[in-house]
Amino acid sequence: MSPAIPPTLARPHFIGIGGAGMSGIAKILAQRGAQVAGSDAKDSPTAEALRAHGATVHIGHAAAHLDPATTAVVVSSAIREDNPELTAARAAGIPVVHRSDALAALMEDARPIAVAGTHGKTTTTSMLSVSLRTLGLDPSYAIGGDLDEPGSNAHHGAGDIFVAEADESDRSFHKYAPEVAIILNVELDHHANYASMDEIHDSFETFTRRITPGGTLILSADHEGARELRRRLADDLKVTTYGEAADAGVRVLSIVAKGLTSEVTVVLDGEELTFTVSVPGRHYALNAVAALAAGAALGVPAADLAPAIASYTGVKRRLQLKGEAAGVQVIDSYAHHPTEMTADLEAMRAAAGEDRRIVVLFQPHLFSRTQELGKEMGQSLALADASVVLDIYPAREDPVPGVTSALIIDAARAAGADVTACHDKDAAPEVLAGMAKPGDLVLTMGAGDVTDLGPKILSVLEA
Repeated sequence: MSPAIPPTLARPHFIGIGGAGMSGIAKILAQRGAQVAGSDAKDSPTAEALRAHGATVHIGHAAAHLDPATTAVVVSSAIREDNPELTAARAAGIPVVHRSDALAALMEDARPIAVAGTHGKTTTTSMLSVSLRTLGLDPSYAIGGDLDEPGSNAHHGAGDIFVAEADESDRSFHKYAPEVAIILNVELDHHANYASMDEIHDSFETFTRRITPGGTLILSADHEGARELRRRLADDLKVTTYGEAADAGVRVLSIVAKGLTSEVTVVLDGEELTFTVSVPGRHYALNAVAALAAGAALGVPAADLAPAIASYTGVKRRLQLKGEAAGVQVIDSYAHHPTEMTADLEAMRAAAGEDRRIVVLFQPHLFSRTQELGKEMGQSLALADASVVLDIYPAREDPVPGVTSALIIDAARAAGADVTACHDKDAAPEVLAGMAKPGDLVLTMGAGDVTDLGPKILSVLEA
């Protein structure tokens, strides 16, 4: 694969360069030889990893950070119009490029696999990237989470395959033209951008029309939203379905939990394959099957790819073990949608058995999501033995009157859950450590900065 740099991205400036999606694109460009610069609100290991690749990373946002020689300013949908660097770029006539357009440009000379769906994108992208790398195919990849260390969310490989997440939240996945596309599931989320399931289905249908001629869509046969999408698609699109459903093209015969791993048996092209998935949970096992089907569609022998999937051992924030202290294991979960929360809690229950308690520290993510799905989040928390709920992490949103974490807490209590409100995030580690008993599993759960509290809980437990 040629390491060409699009001329517009020869000297890019990334606003919010430390973000999961932005940092990956910045890293690949730096590895290709671009003169990368950018800014972020605070310093981080990710920023330091980018500096190690030659990028200039400023802390804080200021017009002075923008080099006059900048060829493009790269932004995500989270960047507000009044950002001083964005304002300066527009005044200077510097092109402003959305993150998705930059990623699409990087994939132009490759054989792209784009992974889409409401849940599971990061895990599936990671599984596929790691297994292809294990086979020596050296793919390029852009993942929404770090595999093993800060900055390991992206790589410019010598091979011709490029694996990337395809984000539906702002419809930016319409920019990609994959040879193989995966759609794991289709649910209503991102309520600030989608008003109904019809809009969601229309958006995913538009994404499928971007698949290159002769390409393949890998689609869940189990998920009703995905099955409805299948009914809407053109007959001439090549579709391979996967799952436990009897009509699945790649049929899952069994998923057997074995502690913190699973053994999966599938039938693909008439051949029965059994392989190990090194993370717990039925949903992660099905993600692995999607990755297997996508690799096979690209011509990678399934008999080679299946055992290589076992080399994937997890991605940060996806049921990541943070440590153990005083007989308590602390695990970090990125789950922030009720479906994800339920799946992770069920996976932990299967791994822990009935003798160990599961205690959750949950941080709701976004006012809009809490307004629409707060009741369902509370019902999911009823699967835990006890929960503490923090205030809503706003991310890019402004507060919505009347929308607080009380919506979740009330629903959880109505479902019979033992749940406690905690309005002081800094006090939460003491609260959790006071609740936890030897043998418990403590989950920090959410897409915001609740992830920072796991080590603090461990420190309190140790003390």
